[in-house]
Amino acid sequence: MFECEVKNWEGDPAGQKTFELRVAKEETASHIVHRALVRQMTNSRQGTASTKTRSEVRGGGRKPWRQKGTGRARAGSSRSPLWRGGGVIFGPKPRDYNLKMNRKERRLALRTAFASRLDDLVVVEEFSEQFSRPKTKDLVSAIARWGISADNKTLLILSERSENVYLSARNAPKIKLLIADQLNVYDLLHADKVVVTQSALEKIQEVYSD
Repeated sequence: MFECEVKNWEGDPAGQKTFELRVAKEETASHIVHRALVRQMTNSRQGTASTKTRSEVRGGGRKPWRQKGTGRARAGSSRSPLWRGGGVIFGPKPRDYNLKMNRKERRLALRTAFASRLDDLVVVEEFSEQFSRPKTKDLVSAIARWGISADNKTLLILSERSENVYLSARNAPKIKLLIADQLNVYDLLHADKVVVTQSALEKIQEVYSD
């Protein structure tokens, strides 16, 4: 059971919010979160890097010079890896970097990562209605009122996408907006502060409870 103070749009205390998430045991928590983080980062790699071996480089079919009698080292192809313009030895080839992780483990790692940010978590009341039109300045001012420095990387979590809030956050380089059902370990750990609305917190409990 976790308990957080809730702030309103003006930054004043507006009550308490309790939520419950099943997290990993203390002795295994860092291990499972690390595995989930490594999985996410490696799975984002395209794996399309490719170099040509000596058999794939164009040319080099004719023997550059005769085998004996020239005083030079013997050579069979101008596309040898020893030559400029030749092939590459043990260079990268297209491959799949994906790592597998059980769904239950992924969910457990996500809940554990979220709970680990409790000291940096700011719970706020729903504020989408405050934006009748996109206004980045208003959103940045609100985050400052919630006690977050302008230099901090802030992860803003909403229960559902609000177009005006999305457009307001898009122009702020230190703010990243996510929907509650699209959380990931990297963004949770990368942010300096995490701002979550009450409805988003309830949705996190609902979506990631099992």
